[in-house]
Amino acid sequence: MSCQTFRKLTGFGRTVAALFSGGCRSGKNMWLIGVRNVTTPADGGFMPSKVAVVTKTTRYEFEQQRYLYAGLSEEDLKQLLALKGSSYSGLLERHNIHTSNVKNIVENLRKEGIEVRVVKRGEYDEEIVQWADAIISAGGDGTMLLVASKVYDKNKPVFGVNTDPERSEGHLCLPVHYTHAFPEALQKLRRGDFRWQWRQRIRLHLEGTGINPTPVDLHEQQLSLEQHSQAHRITNQTDNRKSDSNSGPRLLPVRGLNEVFIGESLSSRASYYEISIDNGPWEKQKSSGLSICTGTGSKAWSYNINKLAEQAVEDVLKIGKAKSGLDIPLTDDFISYVTDEYNQHLVFNPEDSKLFFSIREPIVNRVFSNSRQRGFASRVCVRSRCWDACMVVDGGTSFEFNDGAIATISLNEADQLRTVVLND
Repeated sequence: MSCQTFRKLTGFGRTVAALFSGGCRSGKNMWLIGVRNVTTPADGGFMPSKVAVVTKTTRYEFEQQRYLYAGLSEEDLKQLLALKGSSYSGLLERHNIHTSNVKNIVENLRKEGIEVRVVKRGEYDEEIVQWADAIISAGGDGTMLLVASKVYDKNKPVFGVNTDPERSEGHLCLPVHYTHAFPEALQKLRRGDFRWQWRQRIRLHLEGTGINPTPVDLHEQQLSLEQHSQAHRITNQTDNRKSDSNSGPRLLPVRGLNEVFIGESLSSRASYYEISIDNGPWEKQKSSGLSICTGTGSKAWSYNINKLAEQAVEDVLKIGKAKSGLDIPLTDDFISYVTDEYNQHLVFNPEDSKLFFSIREPIVNRVFSNSRQRGFASRVCVRSRCWDACMVVDGGTSFEFNDGAIATISLNEADQLRTVVLND
């Protein structure tokens, strides 16, 4: 059976068809590719003179700050957490683990004669970035994304240490081994026993009517939907930099390491917009939103948007078997293999100079079309027709994106983020 026949019978993508015939697995035709390991060997040892250590806000600290404004005592906090089903002692334990690991990082840096400044994520600003020779994110992936968002110099190294590896995944951080063996990581840096990796990042231009290039920081404000909309309205009223319909594209003051998501703030409301891929024709869209990611972000939200479950793969293979008459095995091992093979090809290299867009749950009818639900692109333009929408970068920085606003999403070599991969 040919690849074309299999796809016609099953409605499945090229990746699964390629499992049954090597002939259709050409680079020209495949919209999904495997991960290539592309890094640059270090020219020599690296040991900075000044390092900024940016620490996350733990859940314990967040709850403390939250109730402090209400004038509540520590005992009141314990009782309120108990009412919500949260453990005060558990939060305090995780906080102490994080604090201990931060202390370990700082002490070992200072033993190397490095000047260190420890800052909370709320204190992290451009002045800190300019001061430091390198920046360490002490937390999880969320802290790493925040740290990266304010670094514009592609030659300034940034790397993360997971300070609570039992509760945090830390894909963007050093392997968890180095959380407790941080001196070993420093020695590898000193010896040049590592490779540089330049991760691509997204840059955003905003233009059109009624735009506001001032960001709202979701990490710090932990806003509800009502507060989120109010924050944007307040910024609109007070920001004297608000653009008008005659202004040119504005480069936004943030770079996306993972992804950009565009959609209505109220998730139950369909997002209405127009999209142009690589300067192609504009296409009207209604969907649950639009995600555009880098190779770094292809392991994150984008992966979970597009991945297939074994149950879906089994159903498709059953249809293929019934319609084709082929003896397709429906064992658990084979279904798992097909599922993993497909899902692994959703991930691409962080250094690849391309974007991957995903239209979530597109509505298709005589008014709204969807010629490509997902795919690679160099440039994506989106014109908003939304009522109360946002453009959110890495889940932490939000920009108002309502009717008349146009966003251009692209990559630029100058925006790459310099990180390290320690040699095994």
